[in-house]
Amino acid sequence: MQNTLNQLIDAANQVILGKEKQIRLATCCLLAKGHLLIEDIPGVGKTTLSHTLAKLLGLNYQRIQFTSDILPADIIGSSIFNIEKHEFTFHKGPIFNQMILADEINRSTPKAQSALLEAMEERQVTVEGHTYDLAKPFFVIATQNPNHQIGTFPLPESQLDRFLMRIELGYPNREAERELLTGKNRHSVISTLKTQITPEQLFEMHQACSKVHASDALLDYLQAIIEYSRESPDYDYGLSPRAGLALLSAAKTWAFMENRDAVLPEDVQTILPAVAAHRLKHGSTNSEAIVAPLLNKVAIP
Repeated sequence: MQNTLNQLIDAANQVILGKEKQIRLATCCLLAKGHLLIEDIPGVGKTTLSHTLAKLLGLNYQRIQFTSDILPADIIGSSIFNIEKHEFTFHKGPIFNQMILADEINRSTPKAQSALLEAMEERQVTVEGHTYDLAKPFFVIATQNPNHQIGTFPLPESQLDRFLMRIELGYPNREAERELLTGKNRHSVISTLKTQITPEQLFEMHQACSKVHASDALLDYLQAIIEYSRESPDYDYGLSPRAGLALLSAAKTWAFMENRDAVLPEDVQTILPAVAAHRLKHGSTNSEAIVAPLLNKVAIP
């Protein structure tokens, strides 16, 4: 499994240059069966990263462009009256794919954003009293522009909490940008990518990640972080039980990616900014700064 995983990350590094940590975090998020939020300014490769991961994982991929006038029915689907059968027939929307790119999700209104709530949590959607199961596996990768930009609707806490991780790509370094300027078009590179992980292998990795051992001492450390976030004046409110489960799942997956069968405190510290920062209300908007009190003031047992 490790060789296959390394090949996937190496292939992604050929498309998204100079962003290995972000690629590893994004891969960790998907292996933990979580949804990913990528927040950054336009043009730094958010859409390219999602398309690359879908291609390497061999998943059905659908991009949904979120705009101010998009409706829930444009995402989920709608019932249309069939004249011949004299009944309504449900026509599935783009959400019925294995990987969804919710592009610029905060350009849409809260009504449209809410169409993803049930899908992300339950892996199903309910339309007119009927429940439809979504594809397996099912992932949402959402991109959003910084909230200070014109025409954005901030995601509510209930929506943010459904994303296992939030990452930022940032500008490329000088060497990577020179390669971008002088190399091939990124879209043409994506078209040459081959699937690195089959659905069966992905399922096996999901199972293997969940079986990584977390000791009692490690769980004590995790709980201490959660309790500090709830009691400290550094934050307006603390981490939810869902956030605690997300931290544990992501830490187990990171340990698996490091080819270990047990979680270390360093695994928790590595994934903490991506998993916890968007769930906490803090004066800073920088992920590292938001979780700094948790890393600096919570002792490792």
